[in-house]
Amino acid sequence: MRLEAKLALLNALSKLLLVLLGAVVIPPIVSRVAVSHTDQRLHEKRTEVLALIERDGISTFVQGEEYADYNILKQEYITLTPLPTSADPRHRPHPPRIFDEPRQVDNEVEDFRILSQQFSTAGRNYRLEIGSSLATVELLTDTLQRMALWVLVMAALLTIATDAAFAHYLLRPLRQLISRKLQGVHHPSAFSYEPLETTTTDFRRLDDSLNDTMRRVQTAFEKEREFMSNVSHELLTPVSILQSRFENMLQDPALSHAHSLKIVESQKTLYRLRNTVKTLLLIANIENEQYLRDEAVSLAVVLADVTTELEDRLAQRDIRLLEDLQPDYVVPQANRTLLFTLLFNLISNAVKYNRVGGSITVTGRPEAGGYRLSVADTGPGIAAQHLPHLFDRFRRFQAGASAPEGYGLGLPIAQTIAEFHKAPLAVESAEGKGTTFSLLFP
Repeated sequence: MRLEAKLALLNALSKLLLVLLGAVVIPPIVSRVAVSHTDQRLHEKRTEVLALIERDGISTFVQGEEYADYNILKQEYITLTPLPTSADPRHRPHPPRIFDEPRQVDNEVEDFRILSQQFSTAGRNYRLEIGSSLATVELLTDTLQRMALWVLVMAALLTIATDAAFAHYLLRPLRQLISRKLQGVHHPSAFSYEPLETTTTDFRRLDDSLNDTMRRVQTAFEKEREFMSNVSHELLTPVSILQSRFENMLQDPALSHAHSLKIVESQKTLYRLRNTVKTLLLIANIENEQYLRDEAVSLAVVLADVTTELEDRLAQRDIRLLEDLQPDYVVPQANRTLLFTLLFNLISNAVKYNRVGGSITVTGRPEAGGYRLSVADTGPGIAAQHLPHLFDRFRRFQAGASAPEGYGLGLPIAQTIAEFHKAPLAVESAEGKGTTFSLLFP
């Protein structure tokens, strides 16, 4: 998962946790706020009623036993009740107090939040009660809770969006670094050393470290290539001299038959050494980009040349070569000689490790992203533990065997040429079911 996605997920989870916490904490807080708001309104009304009584006199309101005023929906009421003159402390004036209690209004019993105060005026004690229906308080509570939760959810969504946008903006240099300097860079020479435009110190240090590392890697690559190229050139000269000397020695009529056989064996060893040196030189030249890709090359034509070259070996082992290119594909920018070497090595390898009387099938099909060319044989296959090392230089695996045998450069050359043509080389194999090499030309 990408870093930006992880940050967005963490941000969303934290906001979700915040919303869940708000859903637990907000209701009691809102309930207290609603009750406090109701109590404040009751105190304000008490102040107004007492001010009216002081201004107009108690007789304006209480002319009988009790004064009662209910609103039309019976949600609020005010009562003024005269108290008997007695020494009972319950009838004496006291500060206002608020409590919840049911009251009968007409023929219905409703729960009210009640402010009650006993006061004295005009020489007589009175009880003032101002009530507000708890249904109104609950309605206010529900309304405030919904509003608070909606505000919390909207705020969480807004912060998630803004945080995601900000993280996207902050991580833009990292995305540019990955896309420009890491993805698709298969060789140090293709690396871009252009400084990354960022104000973030960490990204700047990462960019500088990558540039320094790739410079060191490129220097090491160049030294290795130069060494391989120089060594290959230097080895070819003495090998050629030795071959010439051996040939001259074979022309000597006084040379015994036993010595002639030894010289011939030495010539075979020199021939293998020369081929190895030439192969190393070829790899070095390809990696040093000393070959051009300036031809449009038909795979069918190259395959026909390879078939002609391997005709005797195919007949010797009674192996059938089946070609199925539908349609033919013309590589627009290629090197014909190198493509020939590539297909020759793959098919020669399939001949060498195939069973007698087997077959080799070369198929070509267009697919998404390019054209796939496959070379499949009916050999014994390759053990799974050897597949990751199949393209290692100087390492050859005997098909169907349990351990590597000898050394080879055929497949490393094929892989180098494939990379030179931007065509990844892949292999699939299972013991007893054969091996398939495939190239995907872009």
